[in-house]
Amino acid sequence: VRTVESGGGLVQPGGSLRLSCAASGFTFSSSSMSWARQVPGKGLELVSGIYSDGTRYHAGTVKGRFTISRDNAKNTVYLQMNSLNPEDTAIYYCEYCSGLGCDEIGTHNYTYRGQRTQVTVSS
Repeated sequence: VRTVESGGGLVQPGGSLRLSCAASGFTFSSSSMSWARQVPGKGLELVSGIYSDGTRYHAGTVKGRFTISRDNAKNTVYLQMNSLNPEDTAIYYCEYCSGLGCDEIGTHNYTYRGQRTQVTVSS
């Protein structure tokens, strides 16, 4: 299994970023994909998930600002982040989940977690 994340960085409050996660080594189209984030000193938070049937989940803290999407032809999942604020500053992780329980919407299940991607929102 391999994931290649891109799109993180530094952005001013109110700005936008798009995270991408290109995956290989598993059956992407039948897997649930998600983005999670962690602020230093705090636990991991499920941000957004997109399930094998296309159903999307967004945590309350990002609903209306973030949009998760997937391109099964490219084995890639995206996280469009708009109206970013300093509280969105965190390390973001791409995850996939395959198997029992992986289509439970809003439940943070994962099979594999990718590399860290830093997102910093600051003026």
